Amino acid sequence: MTMKRRKIVVAGGFCLSFFLGTLMNLLFIPGFDHHQSHRGRVHRFYQEQQLLADGRQLQISDPVAAEAVEGYTEPTSSSLQQNDLQQQIRERYEEVLRYRERQASWSGTGNPVRPLERRRLMDLAQRNSYESHKGTEKSSNRYAYSQHLSPLASLYLRSQMEFDVIPGTRNGTQFLGCNSIDNVTNVQYLGSGYTKAVYKAALNDTLSVALKSVDFGGHDMENCVKKYGSTEDCYRLASFKIVKEMTLMERLQHPNILKLYGYCYQDSNDIRDTVTAITELGSPLEMIQLLQTSWEERFRICLSLVRLLHYLAHSPLGSVTLLDFRPRQFVLVGGELKVTDLDDASAEEAVCSAAADCGMEFPARNFTLSCHRGRCMGINEKRNLYNAYRFFFTYLLPHSAPPVLRPLLDEIVNATGELAWGVDDTLIHLEKVFHLYSKGLYLQNNSQLHRAEYKRVPNAAIAGENYRCWPSYQHEGCLLSVFGVREAIAVCESHAQCRAFVMTNQTTWTGHQLAFFKTGSASLSPAPGGVAYVRVSG
Repeated sequence: MTMKRRKIVVAGGFCLSFFLGTLMNLLFIPGFDHHQSHRGRVHRFYQEQQLLADGRQLQISDPVAAEAVEGYTEPTSSSLQQNDLQQQIRERYEEVLRYRERQASWSGTGNPVRPLERRRLMDLAQRNSYESHKGTEKSSNRYAYSQHLSPLASLYLRSQMEFDVIPGTRNGTQFLGCNSIDNVTNVQYLGSGYTKAVYKAALNDTLSVALKSVDFGGHDMENCVKKYGSTEDCYRLASFKIVKEMTLMERLQHPNILKLYGYCYQDSNDIRDTVTAITELGSPLEMIQLLQTSWEERFRICLSLVRLLHYLAHSPLGSVTLLDFRPRQFVLVGGELKVTDLDDASAEEAVCSAAADCGMEFPARNFTLSCHRGRCMGINEKRNLYNAYRFFFTYLLPHSAPPVLRPLLDEIVNATGELAWGVDDTLIHLEKVFHLYSKGLYLQNNSQLHRAEYKRVPNAAIAGENYRCWPSYQHEGCLLSVFGVREAIAVCESHAQCRAFVMTNQTTWTGHQLAFFKTGSASLSPAPGGVAYVRVSG
């Protein structure tokens, strides 16, 4: 009887533990809150920001981590799926490692990258400490902890030192870390893609930043956990996308690439050292709204984009392509276009044995490039340029441009649509358009510009008497940019309701002045800096 009772107790205990384990998985699996509200996401962000005071960090070039990759031969699980997941993690790690170590020759074009060999004293001290005590108990808690992890988990932990930052400034900018986001306020969920969730937050109620972290309810995590069943390993796989993005932001320094302000590693969701990137904050690129803005602002976006693509074609990493090239991968910062998503960027050139291997397929048409010395010639540059044409140029460049500039803009659109030009030629032609526009050389010498007489009233403004025009910098009135008084007169005479205008002391990015166009001058009043022009004849 005693043996029988023991068997019943053991069986009952097994059933109870199975039930509790199933219940815990249902309650706490990361994908469980995928459809929660924005308020729920922000609440979860605050929960995840219980940051560690020691500021754990990530090193990509640690020799021990490299040894973990090279020496690793047997998977930790006999499951083929686990082998597949671990192989993906190693491949992503090695991709980041290549970008950290890659020393492409500098072509002399664009802006030089800032020095990357920083913080070496700290790195060497930690490495020498490890090497001198190899095989013995480590004094560092992190190294001691890593001895009890699987090779892949140890690899991830040891990869943290690459972004090991001594507190202080870098290139005159304060580098932000865990302490910086410990007490963030006004956290707002902005959105998420396949991998990352992005939040807006205020630091010290003064600086607004974007915080990027792995979305535990996102597509990548949800599908990975469903397929492989390992939340921690799936997180490592997804997080290396953020690490890659931070690496590229460090290596690629350009005004049209979003700035990396800092990062933080913290424990959250029962996972050690989850990563949060702190970046410059931009506003989403809304194409419908852009089509309603002035040609000058739309041209600025296209010029910014080509300047970026020119830099990427000659970057310190070689020619870089944006594999996920869509408007949603860009933001506007002060009117300037910046790429925000670099986790799908690649500096790998396509290999080939013949031209047939160098095909580029797009929805509207295909291209075949030449194969030279086993590489597809200019495929990264050409892919970027054609995507710029089909997503940006065709919509933003020619419409409502000054008449004199339209033939030049049509030529740019046609040449990029046929890939007749490379990015160097495209930039030259766009810079030419910028020169003509910013210097007022696009203005036609037309006698009709002076058919009416205007009375000049200095230090004056017209408070009311507004009318709407398109495209205006102000919704309720007609506020346009002009090169000078001559162009303002031409604009006023092209509007049937215009009887006066005010030249303000505000300028646009090209140096043009902003001018208010009015239906009359009855509300003329003193205003320092403004100059009113009232039509008196014609």
